[in-house]
Amino acid sequence: MGDHLTTHDLLARVEELIGGELEQAERVFLSEVSSKHPYVHDVLQHITRFQGKRLRPILLLLSAAATGGINESHYVLASVVEMIHLATLVHDDVLDDALIRRHVATVNSRWNNETSVLVGDFLFTHAFHLTASLGDARACRLIGRATNLVCEGELAQIYERGNHELSEEQYLEIINGKTAELCAISTQLGALYASADESIVEAMDEYGRALGVAFQITDDLLDLLGDEEQMGKSLGSDLQKEKLTLPLIRLLDQCSPEDRATIQEILSQPDPNTKQRLIQYIKNSDAIDYAGNRAREFAKQARNSLQNCPASPARQILEELTEFAIQRTI
Repeated sequence: MGDHLTTHDLLARVEELIGGELEQAERVFLSEVSSKHPYVHDVLQHITRFQGKRLRPILLLLSAAATGGINESHYVLASVVEMIHLATLVHDDVLDDALIRRHVATVNSRWNNETSVLVGDFLFTHAFHLTASLGDARACRLIGRATNLVCEGELAQIYERGNHELSEEQYLEIINGKTAELCAISTQLGALYASADESIVEAMDEYGRALGVAFQITDDLLDLLGDEEQMGKSLGSDLQKEKLTLPLIRLLDQCSPEDRATIQEILSQPDPNTKQRLIQYIKNSDAIDYAGNRAREFAKQARNSLQNCPASPARQILEELTEFAIQRTI
């Protein structure tokens, strides 16, 4: 990333500002993600290795710190959003036939699809059980709705597989649900349970949503251009599952009718060489630049949403996260 903010620098700053609070949330998470049954315990322990950057708990705690302060409720909510995120990852790996996640075997490849589906369900239901412990219907309602929208986005994506006419607008609607919703609920709950004004809670929701879209567009670019070794997960699954992402939507929209017919043929018969066969068409178009610019627009939108938040170290990191979302290589 050159002079840009590196993952290491950013996480060091987060650690310095909210490291203790993040640890507290992690303790809640680990105490909840456990089972007396040895098999279930083993699978749950394995899943904790998928956690990676813990972006959603970080977003929730930073939003709280930026809008009124972190309290006990936030530790529970940070654990809840992480559980829901992990549940979607475990289910996603089944849908994508993925073999690797965060440099370790996926649950479906190490065990089987049945275990993946059920352990994902375990995490979902446990997240709601934990939310209910706050004794506040608002959190249950908001998290329930967000989870519905995530699943709806995933279902819409499955329905649109192989649809070469998918528009950018339809694509954005899908990722708004499947990715951005969970970032938005994290930042919204952070502000809401810090007793922030309604307008600030709304602004934080907008911040998380725009940030989530920027992250997903960058992810889609990395799925095409990234390095599996560096990324630590299976890549190219979008192509194998015939999911049309923004670079491909742009490519199909801008290419000649002859190229379009060839590209559609390549897309509709995925094999291990699909990416290789497409890469020349992609490099000869503005698809990569276009998608990168759209990610930058959403990152800017996220930054602008923070304007009415008082200046603070937490707000500063939230601003920097918008840059990180579009510059990252992992």
